[in-house]
Amino acid sequence: MTDDVIGNAPSDGQDETTEREESLFEAPPMGEQERMVEAILFASTEAVSVKELEDRMPHGCDAAEALVHLRKRYEGRGVTVVKVGDAWAIRTAPDLGYLMQKETVEQRKLSRAAIETLAIIAYHQPVTRAEIEEIRGVSVSRGTIDQLIEMEWIRFGRRRMTPGRPVTFVVTPGFLDHFGLESARDLPGLKELRSAGLLESRPPPGAMPGPVSDEEEESAEGQSELFED
Repeated sequence: MTDDVIGNAPSDGQDETTEREESLFEAPPMGEQERMVEAILFASTEAVSVKELEDRMPHGCDAAEALVHLRKRYEGRGVTVVKVGDAWAIRTAPDLGYLMQKETVEQRKLSRAAIETLAIIAYHQPVTRAEIEEIRGVSVSRGTIDQLIEMEWIRFGRRRMTPGRPVTFVVTPGFLDHFGLESARDLPGLKELRSAGLLESRPPPGAMPGPVSDEEEESAEGQSELFED
């Protein structure tokens, strides 16, 4: 019996020593604990459990209580402290979720018909549809014009004071802004466009006499829409 008591004595002494050592390190004030929890949640991409919070914080901290204070402080703000399963995270307020929609710009290549039509309008504005067809040597489909208008690169101009009073087309400020132009005068020369193959006033070799529509031209090139894949 004596040996058992003596054998247990060192163990009890170690426990007391450990408790005394731990008591030397007081937990930070609750306001500081709240800041710690806030920092951890803000920097974490995934939700963090109370145990994980306390493992990262100084000894004696009460992460659960700090969360209570933090949740109250974030009430009505743009972000809130929410419980995700058994863990916690900082998330956007539910009523503001619509602001977080991501918009991406998909770049697609214009078809040859659209490029030619746009170039003719830019260089000859104001220009009628009949004049566009005369320069291109092919008829212009309504879809090509409509798509360029939807892109806000061209718009309707004044009607010509000629029989039928045909509408004209001009480029928009949005077109100039997209290409970094101050005005249409800053466009490259017509010779440069023709050398690049962007302006062609004659139908392609082997074409049948008579006007050819954009639909027929684009179908032959595998381009059934304004944009190429």
